[in-house]
Amino acid sequence: MLATGAVAVTMEDNADQPVLEPGVGETPLWPQTRLTGLYPADTEMSGVLAQFPAELLASCNQRVEILEDKDWEREWISHYRPMRFGQRLWVCPSWLEPPQPEAVNLLLDPGLAFGTGTHPTTALCLTQLDGMDLAGCRVVDYGCGSGILAVAALKLGAVSALAVDNDPQALVASRDNCRRNHISESALEVALPGAEATGQWRQQADLVVANILAGPLMALSGTLLDLLKPGGTLMLSGLLNSQAAELCAHYRDRLEITVVGERDDWVCLRGTLS
Repeated sequence: MLATGAVAVTMEDNADQPVLEPGVGETPLWPQTRLTGLYPADTEMSGVLAQFPAELLASCNQRVEILEDKDWEREWISHYRPMRFGQRLWVCPSWLEPPQPEAVNLLLDPGLAFGTGTHPTTALCLTQLDGMDLAGCRVVDYGCGSGILAVAALKLGAVSALAVDNDPQALVASRDNCRRNHISESALEVALPGAEATGQWRQQADLVVANILAGPLMALSGTLLDLLKPGGTLMLSGLLNSQAAELCAHYRDRLEITVVGERDDWVCLRGTLS
């Protein structure tokens, strides 16, 4: 498509089989993929299709349609609106005025790293953070993505946070969002898993939050619990309701965790280390 003059190409899931969390450097595709090319309006599409391999066209359904002319940049940003979580916390795109200037407003724009508050698991975690007394707390956001949970915790009163992710782009995004929200860079530390910084946080965190997937939450249980100090809170999300019982059982030897929130079949778990 690019070779035939497309100005943009998009690949999408065509069979409701989402890729939830690809590994760093991976570009997985779905069993059925919808490929869309955007061409200038005056392009002769019959000539474009003639350049495609005949066997490709024979094995797929294709169609050509004319799109209404729009301001596509404004069309994109129109989908993002301020969102409220709990009683105090709002997540707002930077191009819009916060609805409640006196509230705790977290400025966050969609970017390359996961986490804008639109996914149910992120929303569950933000709502839980809003309901906690985080004044003076030290917080670890493990699998930080955009850093939204770490930055929210700092805005809600935490004194320091460690954001950990295996994707360097996530660490850059977390730093950017820290600056966007006028938080001192010394308050947010970023690190790759296994880095020296994570070792220095051993048994130092009042709260460890991990919004990833059920498999990694089980595999990383020792790492997550080792970051907590006695009496600290563990918050886990990124798992489905059907996976909660197995995960609770996996952690039961060290602490009791229970479901504290549910949205669209996704759940959030919390427990306190004795």
